[in-house]
Amino acid sequence: MSWLDDTVADGHSFALCLTHDVDRPYKTYQTLHRTLAERDPSHLLDLLPDRNPYWTFEEVRALEDRLGVRSSWYFLDEQYLFGDRPPTDWLDPEAWKLYAGRYRLDDPDIVTEIETLAAGGWEVGLHGSYDSFRDAELLAREKRRLEDVLGEPVTGIRQHYLNLDRPATWERQRSVGLRYDASPGSSQTVGFTDGYEPLRPFDDDFLVFPVTVMDAALPDPETRPNEGLALCERLLAEAEDHTAVMSVLWHPRMFSDDFPGYTEIYRRLIERARELGAWIGPVGDLYESLTEGKRHQHSIGDTAEDGRS
Repeated sequence: MSWLDDTVADGHSFALCLTHDVDRPYKTYQTLHRTLAERDPSHLLDLLPDRNPYWTFEEVRALEDRLGVRSSWYFLDEQYLFGDRPPTDWLDPEAWKLYAGRYRLDDPDIVTEIETLAAGGWEVGLHGSYDSFRDAELLAREKRRLEDVLGEPVTGIRQHYLNLDRPATWERQRSVGLRYDASPGSSQTVGFTDGYEPLRPFDDDFLVFPVTVMDAALPDPETRPNEGLALCERLLAEAEDHTAVMSVLWHPRMFSDDFPGYTEIYRRLIERARELGAWIGPVGDLYESLTEGKRHQHSIGDTAEDGRS
């Protein structure tokens, strides 16, 4: 039997964690890329001041509200290409990929979204910057800046690009006061590669929740309809069979019109998980249930009365 059995025995067959990495909520250089790649000049309209298709916070909150669930949102404190990086990087395509189009945690609009999420019962966590997986001091600064905005301690992290040096990154995360990591995973493959239970790398209360499926690893629903959902349904069935913790990663931009079909897969995945009797919610809530018992006075057995299933 899984060590999760006692936790989910109150009517839940397995656990499904919902997560979002806030990488680029502003559509910037991607506009030109999509215009050229798709030969569609209509993408240039997204450069107008009143348009920002990747700013999907309200849409995702509304969707999860209708479904009666909450999720984890990991916010990034990344270097800015033209402010923090040397001029030699300004013409480097790789540097553009890593550092262009980023946001600041003190951006008033970002602050408002963080406050709204936290007040509504969503979890706000840290999305460790590209280099932070190997730098404890950098991790500590990023955690502190996010906590200054949030107004409360941050429990969990997912490293940007899923960067990970096992177990050194976990040692650094734990040393700065983080209590769980949600980084292990792949943007190309799906599945329970690290097993069906959270990892305990130090045999204490620091837990690791691997990503089971990321949106980018699914077949494109526009060109291969139904395959992505079928794959998710197989993973849900596997999770049920093994009393597993399954974690899904959907980037906010995937809920925009630029990525048709991904919102529907996310919705149907949650609905199917509920049909199978899953606990559904943020990683931080499950962490508290597995270690300290409760978060915000709600245990894993809570129902949609507080906005969670």
